[in-house]
Formats: sequence, structure tokens, C-alpha cells
Amino acid sequence: MPNISRDEVAHLARLARLAVTDDELDVFAGQLDQILDSVAKVSEVAAEDVPPTSHAVPLTNVFREDTVRPSLEQQDALAAAPAAEDGRFRVPRILGEEQ
Repeated sequence: MPNISRDEVAHLARLARLAVTDDELDVFAGQLDQILDSVAKVSEVAAEDVPPTSHAVPLTNVFREDTVRPSLEQQDALAAAPAAEDGRFRVPRILGEEQ
């Protein structure tokens, strides 16, 4: 007997704006029940004496040091641009916001 009902699956489908058939409700109820059982098993394994971690092995920073180096001048970069304005690249507006 699944722990999650067809009505709960139908409710979740409505919240997610998914169109599901009656047959799919039964299939999804079983699948979601298996997922919930798996999560419950993982929760049982996690003991209080084991500290929570985000990675199984420690990570070290592999970034290089920042160093100032010569680079392209602003006017040279803008010289090849199709459009420039106020020392910046001008690009087509993609949002309908007014300035």
C-alpha cells in the first residue's frame, strides 16, 4: 500500500501544472512512494555522531594568484564593436523595462 495517495499525486500535478492521466496517477504514486522510501532509508543511515558534509573528500582551492597584466585598452575593444555608447558595448534591449 503506497504512502502517497492518488489525490496527493493529483494535487502535486496541479501545483506543477502537469496534465496527467488516471493511469499516470497510479504509476506516479508508486514511483513517488519508492522515492520517499529511499529517502527514509538514507535518513536512517545518517547517524547523529556523523557530521554533515557537502563533499566526501576535503577540497582545496586551486585558483591561481591574481596578477596585473597588460590587457586590451577600452577604446581598442570598442573599436571592433558594432555599436558603442558611453564607453560600453551597446546591445539590443532584451527586456521590456523602461529606463
